[in-house]
Amino acid sequence: MNSFGRIFRISLFGESHGAAIGVTIDGVPPGIALALSDFTNDIRRRSAGAKGTTPRVEDDIPEIVSGWFNGFTTGSPLTILFRNANTQSSDYENIAKIPRPGHADFVAHKRFGGFNDYRGGGHFSGRVTLALVVAGVVAKKIVSPIDISATLISVGDSTNIEQTIASAVDQGNSVGGLVECKANGIPVGWGEPFFDSVESVIAHLAFAVPAIKGIEFGSGFAAAKMLGSQHNDPILDDTGKTVTNNSGGIIGGLTNGNELVFRVAVKPTSSISIKQQSYNFESGKVEELEVKGRHDVCIALRVPVVIEAITAIAMADFKMMFK
Repeated sequence: MNSFGRIFRISLFGESHGAAIGVTIDGVPPGIALALSDFTNDIRRRSAGAKGTTPRVEDDIPEIVSGWFNGFTTGSPLTILFRNANTQSSDYENIAKIPRPGHADFVAHKRFGGFNDYRGGGHFSGRVTLALVVAGVVAKKIVSPIDISATLISVGDSTNIEQTIASAVDQGNSVGGLVECKANGIPVGWGEPFFDSVESVIAHLAFAVPAIKGIEFGSGFAAAKMLGSQHNDPILDDTGKTVTNNSGGIIGGLTNGNELVFRVAVKPTSSISIKQQSYNFESGKVEELEVKGRHDVCIALRVPVVIEAITAIAMADFKMMFK
């Protein structure tokens, strides 16, 4: 499904080379001041242009087509779309018969019987994360003054980000990265045990972001190497403040008043200049594939603002449940 949320509910639509992409957000409270300029900074942070990102640059001017009047949200579903203009669909003609290794081309063809829009990855493209980013802008307004920030902390297992990306560019290859997100000011007790734990909801949204392959909260996988005496976070006062934060701000699925901390692993972009072998649907044989088109060498560069957005979306839904 392309929808998520209980009260603050988002629905994504569009394809990378289709007419437009966008999002409909249901459950937005009326009376939230919203201007087109509010989206500018986060859209810019997600946009291409830096070394290691795709040469494809879109204007990405948001069109608010419902749920907004006289500069305020109305309470009805808020729909925001972006027109696609800078497309070169002919670059993807060979993808229709020879799917890219590591991309959704093969499974999309099988799942939708070949009727999927394969151009630029279609609905599976990272382009659709723009819709998540603008939903995140609205969510950030709802959860204010909660402060959410995400940072790319390493690329290819190195903190020398620029050099690592430059090396991948020179090789015609791609490289992954690790993004860390922190959120402060979340009240104690948001979330539900088990299926709607804060970790569960954030993780669900995180894996909706193309290229995310792993997530950890607090000390994460390092906890498996620790003793209880090392991992436990001693509680200091009635606010729930702790000496350490191995829990990442979540205990029993509920926020505990400390900083929310988690990290996501972003895989290398599957579209690379190096020739690869893949299965040809038409010939029934494995053949050489040379990927054309414009692609990110390191998509992780553009992921931090998307991770902020999905965190804000999760928190907005929780806030509206527990207010």
